[in-house]
Amino acid sequence: MVVTMKRNKIIETLSQDKLLEQKKRVAFHEAGHAGGIHLNNKARQLPPIFFKIMFKDMSEVASTDVSAYQTSHDDCIARVEGGRLIELLPPSIDSLVRELTQHNDAMVQLVEDYMLAFEADIVNLLIGPLAEAKYVADTDNEPFNRQIVNLKALKNYGGSSDLALANEYLQSFSADQQQKDEKLAELFALAFDFVNTDANWTAITQLADYILDSSKNILDCEEVGLILDQSVADFQNRKSPVGS
Repeated sequence: MVVTMKRNKIIETLSQDKLLEQKKRVAFHEAGHAGGIHLNNKARQLPPIFFKIMFKDMSEVASTDVSAYQTSHDDCIARVEGGRLIELLPPSIDSLVRELTQHNDAMVQLVEDYMLAFEADIVNLLIGPLAEAKYVADTDNEPFNRQIVNLKALKNYGGSSDLALANEYLQSFSADQQQKDEKLAELFALAFDFVNTDANWTAITQLADYILDSSKNILDCEEVGLILDQSVADFQNRKSPVGS
C-alpha cells in the first residue's frame, strides 16, 4: 500500500512537471507571436495593429489541454487574437498589382506597402513556433540553428496551424510552387534571425515569464507593447558603454 502511494505520488509529480513544461512552451510560442507583431512590425515601420493574447488561467490548464496541444496544436491553452495587417487575402497578388498600378503610377507605393505588410504577417506567424523551438533548445542545452530547426520541424513546436495560415498567404502570392517555396524560405530566414537576435529574445523571454506569472486571462496589445519596449530599452542600456 505504501509502495503504491509512493509510486502514485511520483507519477503525479512527473505529470505536473510535464504540464508545467508544456505551459512554458505555449507561453514562449504566444510571446513570440506578440513580439513579432509589435517589434518586427515597428522595425519595418508598419502601422500598429490591435491584438490581444488570450489564455486560460495557468492553474486551470489540464493535462487533456496539453495533450490536445501536442497532438493538434490547437488554441486550447492560448492564442493571439488579431495582429494581422492583412485580414482578407486577394485571389492573386499579381492581379491586384495590375489593377492598382494600371495607368496609375501613384499606386506603386501602395503596392509596396501592401507587400511589406503581407510579408510581415507571414514572418510573425513563423516567429511563434520558432520562439518555442528556441526555448526548448536552450532548456536542453542544444544548438539552435536552421539546419536543426527548419520549416518542417516547426510542426513539432505548435507550428502546424501557423504554417497552414502562412501557406494561405502564399497561395495568393503565386501559382508557381517553386516561387512559393522560395518566398517561404526567405521569410523563414527573417523570422529565425528575429528570434535569434539577443534584444528580441530577451523581450520574448520577459513576456513569456509575465504570461506564466499573470493572473489575467487576456493581455491587450498596449500592455504587451509596454513590456516588450521596456525590455528592449533595458537591454540596449545594458549594452551601451557607461557615459556614452
